[in-house]
Amino acid sequence: MFEIPLSPVIFLDRAASVFGEVVAIVDGEQRFTYREFGDRSHRIAGLLRESGVGPGDRVAALCTNSHVMLELHYAVPILGAALVPLNIRLSVGEMAHIVKHSGARLIIATQELYPAARQVSESSSVELIEAGTPESEYESRLKASKSEPSARLDERSLIAINYTSGTTGLPKGVMCSHRGAYLQALALAYHTGLAIGSSYLWTLPMFHCNGWCFTWAVTAAGGTHICQRRIDPNQIWRTICSRGITHLSGAPTLLLTIAEAAGATADLRPPHPVRVQTGGAPPTPALLARLAALDMQTTHFYGLTETYGPAVVNAWHPEWSRMQIAEQARLNARQGVANVAAQSVTVVDAEGRQVQADGETVGEIVVTGNNVMLGYYRDEGATRAVEIDGGLRTGDLGVRHPDGYVELTDRAKDIIITGGENVASVEVERVLTEHPAVLEVAVVGRPDARWGEVPVAFVVLKPGKTATEGELIAFVRDRIAHFKAPKEIRFEALPKTSTGKIQKKDLRERVASSPARQTES
Repeated sequence: MFEIPLSPVIFLDRAASVFGEVVAIVDGEQRFTYREFGDRSHRIAGLLRESGVGPGDRVAALCTNSHVMLELHYAVPILGAALVPLNIRLSVGEMAHIVKHSGARLIIATQELYPAARQVSESSSVELIEAGTPESEYESRLKASKSEPSARLDERSLIAINYTSGTTGLPKGVMCSHRGAYLQALALAYHTGLAIGSSYLWTLPMFHCNGWCFTWAVTAAGGTHICQRRIDPNQIWRTICSRGITHLSGAPTLLLTIAEAAGATADLRPPHPVRVQTGGAPPTPALLARLAALDMQTTHFYGLTETYGPAVVNAWHPEWSRMQIAEQARLNARQGVANVAAQSVTVVDAEGRQVQADGETVGEIVVTGNNVMLGYYRDEGATRAVEIDGGLRTGDLGVRHPDGYVELTDRAKDIIITGGENVASVEVERVLTEHPAVLEVAVVGRPDARWGEVPVAFVVLKPGKTATEGELIAFVRDRIAHFKAPKEIRFEALPKTSTGKIQKKDLRERVASSPARQTES
């Protein structure tokens, strides 16, 4: 009787009332207080209604990390409609497919992406509104629109459809609810220590899992959103140091480039510790140690688009801080335990039974809880394929340690089977990143007539550093079993997704199409 539906829209209405004069958004030279942020979002909802958008409709957004993208995360659900954030790195054809598949009625794009958005609009016959400049249609119509009150809605209704990267086929639309987004946002605010006075630097794409729900979490805490429209590691480091950034998130590859930029400007240091959240791939102990030396306190998250971003957190125990840095880094490289909005994270065998918590028995990671998707949009078959006893099969392989913490060993498709033995690419990558000349590395399997598969490593060296193929192979063989060592080292750039994940599918295609070298026994 006294309950109200859970929706992150509530966070903005509260912040506009409680933190009205606090700066909510910094986007270049533009500043908006929470009162202005709230007013603008409700007016944009009015703009959307005038454009024919209503409850249950979908609105696509092709935007940089900007005040526009933040406003749409509130304005669209205020109407009871669902936001469809478009990955800005996709091709026009891929984006047009998503717009058509989602049934979006409208596209809103910032000026940097307007040319691509226009092609998507023409291809899908969907109205387009340009945003992001004071002279844009978005701003002129916003000023003339009426403020739209928040719709009364079912908390399990759609707030967003987030499309997967489509690395193994066409992108799938992950359906997110108001309830799930509300709970996940509060979980992340809790686990990261967001509060009024926090400054969150948007290095994580807002289109990716709705920015891991930080689009809503920062607002719930009354913190300040610092928009980073373009990834420039040197600029990011300067911003961290000059603006007193307290929080940022990103894949290990991004954090690696930031650490490199910091190393090149030894005179700049953050005025206080920075809380960093990373995920997408296991950060190596070497990277975690480098970040710690820069006073960047890293928390390892794990999750998928299907879990609203991070569903698993490496919750830090105070006594771990008294351990040696190398041991701290090893513990922090684990994925962890379910966050407070999730119910559980388990590891199961092929029959769906939990494996022993011995840190050695490998199985598939399964996540259960309030931050698991409603399902895939218009794809019941794909939804059924990932469901097990009410939980989500992640497709990731891992182990459970005696303390209950889960550690990822590899994606199921990334395990290399050589001569009947399993090789986890993650293990080989961790060893190679310990070499002082190695900046980045990815290991994949190459088909081999004798062994079935053999490991091949793609390596990017640090600027000014050198290393030979033989030297790196010997380095690995000195540290782990010889059969796990790469049979070939390629010094080539690593293809990445827009969120910084290395595209191993592309690397596997490279090695499969190239002549095989003579392999060792």
